[in-house]
Amino acid sequence: MTDFIKPNKITLIGVAGGSGSGKTYFAQDLMRILGTERTVLVLQDNFYLDQSARFDFDGGSVNFDHPDSIEFSLLAHHLKLLKQGKSTEIPTYDFATHSRKTETLLIKSAPIVIVDGILILHIPEVRELFDQTIFFDTHEDLRFSRRLDRDVRERGRTSDGVKEQFLRQVKPMHDQFVEPSKAHAQRIVCDEKEYDSILKYYISLLK
Repeated sequence: MTDFIKPNKITLIGVAGGSGSGKTYFAQDLMRILGTERTVLVLQDNFYLDQSARFDFDGGSVNFDHPDSIEFSLLAHHLKLLKQGKSTEIPTYDFATHSRKTETLLIKSAPIVIVDGILILHIPEVRELFDQTIFFDTHEDLRFSRRLDRDVRERGRTSDGVKEQFLRQVKPMHDQFVEPSKAHAQRIVCDEKEYDSILKYYISLLK
């Protein structure tokens, strides 16, 4: 076992990249490979602020890709607790109504805490907590097609609404905030070959 994972040391891994970049798939894959007995996953999406009063069903009136839409100070608070080995209850978010649910999600600390989010490397208060950082640098066309499929299939959106939101909000916010945060990543994944190699890297750390 290397210095990356030590007994009695909790390691935070930040997995970032644009919406539809493949970061969530990777975070879940990494958790499966490292084992649920030693890993836990925290999603930036759980920390969206309540936007129910402004949400117009098909987007547009609320910019969910701007940093101001997420309560990063609360995310940092919970990550600090996990890094101290403490359990914590994080918010849960309803993407149908864009409001916080009354239910919370109990997260028990583990040797490895994986954090997934498009803007987690943009915010210094969150970024400084990570021991390892990864950025998924995926082509815009592929990111859009994945987001279109997800939002229509899982969130009841219309294709036209998703496309308009992508052009008016997702792309500008990606260019302004997400893409520049790549400079803070220790590892950048650009294609399938690199995806496989980064997984093998983390597997090797456990040998």
